Amino acid sequence: MKRMIKGNWFLLLAVCLNAVSAFAQFSTQQCSLNAEQLKNVQIAHSKTTSIVFPYAVKSIDKGSADVLVQKAKGVENIVLVKAAKQDFTPTNLTVVTGDNRLYVFMLQYDETCADLNVKADRSFLVNEEVLFSMDNDNQKTIEEYAALALSKKKKIHGLSRSRFEMQLRVTGVFIHRDVLYFRLVLGNRSKIGYDIDQLRFFIRDQRKSKRTASQEIEILPLYCTSPLSAVPDASELTLVYAVPKFTIPEKKYLTAQLIEKNGGRQIEVDVKHKDLIDLDILNSL
Repeated sequence: MKRMIKGNWFLLLAVCLNAVSAFAQFSTQQCSLNAEQLKNVQIAHSKTTSIVFPYAVKSIDKGSADVLVQKAKGVENIVLVKAAKQDFTPTNLTVVTGDNRLYVFMLQYDETCADLNVKADRSFLVNEEVLFSMDNDNQKTIEEYAALALSKKKKIHGLSRSRFEMQLRVTGVFIHRDVLYFRLVLGNRSKIGYDIDQLRFFIRDQRKSKRTASQEIEILPLYCTSPLSAVPDASELTLVYAVPKFTIPEKKYLTAQLIEKNGGRQIEVDVKHKDLIDLDILNSL
């Protein structure tokens, strides 16, 4: 009787081990199959790889601490990647963009032949049905309404500033739901190109005294129709910035500030509360 029980235990253990082994082999095959279907990107330890997406990046997840990942400063659609150590084990990078798309990259180490500029095309796309929470506007919708604001013929006057032969004008302020759209014109009348460091929006106190402390609240844009790096000499450019809706408190301004890279031609335009009373409402597309 004891021998029969002992034999049954050995038989049960063998069946369990075989099942575990079979499941492990199946899982390995599945993982290998999925990895083989993904497109590889070679990155290096001493070089930075730029991955450019068609829409703003909403979420980034890396599969290993052996790689370093961050969004490029001042832009929303470029991710910078490099190896944290040499000869790391291949890993993955997952990115979700504002147009509801999911991208997956297989990162491999290659110091000599790294891909320094990668375009996130459909070969990296694995899903187009990502759903955002209700407090996030769809980036594609914002882009479409920004284009509508750009094409509007109605213009406002009086919101402009000229310095150093540079001009910054606000020619339109529009709204659709919870997003404000500011149409700006950047003019360069000089013979020297203007390299843009950044264009900022922030709410601050009215200027009364240099000794008075001033609090600034920066407003981060959701989208820009033409992310620019420079305004060429003797040229004029028009673009639209989409920002989350806000109101301007009493005795405060909204300031649009254009800063030159490695230069001193800084220019600002102040928008008051009264300038946002008669907004142009963008109709549904």
